[in-house]
Amino acid sequence: MAIDFTVKEFICSHCDNLIEVGKITPKKLVKKPLENVVLEVGRKGIIDDTEYWVINIVIKKYGSDVYWREYALKDKAGNDAFLSESDGNWVFLQQLEFAFKESKFYAEHEGRKYRWYETTPCSTYAATGFFEEKANFALVSYKEYVNGTEMISREQYGNSPQYFKGHYISRSAIRKAFGVKDLPSSLGIGIVQPFPYNLRQCTNIMAIVALLICLLQLYVVTSRTNQTVFEQTIKFTDVTDKELISNSFSLSGGSAPLKVNAFADVDNSWANVGISLVNEKTNEVIYASKDIEQYSGFEGGESWSEGSQNEDFNICGVAPGTYHFQISAEKEGGVVDPFKSGYRPPNSDFSVIQNESGSFFLQNDKDKTINTYVGKEELEREILRRTGILNNQKEIKKMDSVLINMVPDYGYPEKYEEHTTVSIKATWLPVSFWNFGIVLVCLIVFTVLSYIARRIFETSKWKNSSNSPYPTN
Repeated sequence: MAIDFTVKEFICSHCDNLIEVGKITPKKLVKKPLENVVLEVGRKGIIDDTEYWVINIVIKKYGSDVYWREYALKDKAGNDAFLSESDGNWVFLQQLEFAFKESKFYAEHEGRKYRWYETTPCSTYAATGFFEEKANFALVSYKEYVNGTEMISREQYGNSPQYFKGHYISRSAIRKAFGVKDLPSSLGIGIVQPFPYNLRQCTNIMAIVALLICLLQLYVVTSRTNQTVFEQTIKFTDVTDKELISNSFSLSGGSAPLKVNAFADVDNSWANVGISLVNEKTNEVIYASKDIEQYSGFEGGESWSEGSQNEDFNICGVAPGTYHFQISAEKEGGVVDPFKSGYRPPNSDFSVIQNESGSFFLQNDKDKTINTYVGKEELEREILRRTGILNNQKEIKKMDSVLINMVPDYGYPEKYEEHTTVSIKATWLPVSFWNFGIVLVCLIVFTVLSYIARRIFETSKWKNSSNSPYPTN
């Protein structure tokens, strides 16, 4: 070892005999410490920025089967310190120059009060190393007092008491200080072992976070105005094989759900609406689709119905910005335009169909307006006026033949007017309090569970004490 100190006795590492310096005859054979001993005599380590050397190792025994290990340390200046390890839990101790004040259940040192934990009689079970004083193998009594992660203790050999102050030191700190890898596994809770985290600091952080969340929610609520951003009735024919692009609209304030209501006058049929919400700044697209269906009937003497002509759905968490919709829609059976197969005279911009009642219908290609003609003669005059085939006898005969032999489109216009449109309304909803409430509840639950966990932790720590502050059954 790279330190110099006076040795009165030592235990030979080869023969395990206790030998007094200057004498040849061994005093006694001492059991060698082996089990769970991870530091050897002469090993160097740095604790609290001070370099120490292990000068001896003593295993103490309480009762018939309780053991713990004490490593005596010394620095270059000759100061002593001790490492106590029991069940993988470590305490770093230093000797006090003066006695502390003791009462029946408490002790006081430097203005701090410590609670009596236990008084333990023990003996030396095994030892090795160098001793500045004579090694004592007699019965010794330890009286320990605890306050959080610190402790003070009185060690009594007969009428010669010694006083110590110690604090918790982690296994990782021991591993780093002495460069050892394998340490005894930690079992149970050490006498000065701290709770895994500082509960008071954690509570303060939780309170600050909760306050910030409340302020943020207040800002979001006060900065938001609820509004209907889109409302329109759309013909299925207008979105056949194409999408309708809505006007742009702006949303300001905090993020909130966008509620979309879709209505179609379906009856024992269905319709589908597809909506894409496009952010005009980022080009990000959120797509949603909804079926609208309603069916009813009569079965077994009872009527039944299912579905609805109204459907709602939400696009969640829509942030402020400028948007527009891309809308598509379809219905059961598709969209049929009977005028596509109707009569179209040469050089015309309209089509003609007839229904089973004998009425004729003329649809303008440009604006889709439809005119009704009860008689064929009135329709022919309109066609001649629109087409300029008045002097073309061949075309006039052909027109007359087509109109006479035209196959009626049964059910027009009634069957084509069934649920021809879908109505869509989009409303930016009030700011949701769900996330706000869930976060606050989680913070509160975590804090409460932390206090319960610490109570269980401290109760377990004091379960071996005769003076536990926690009631036991």
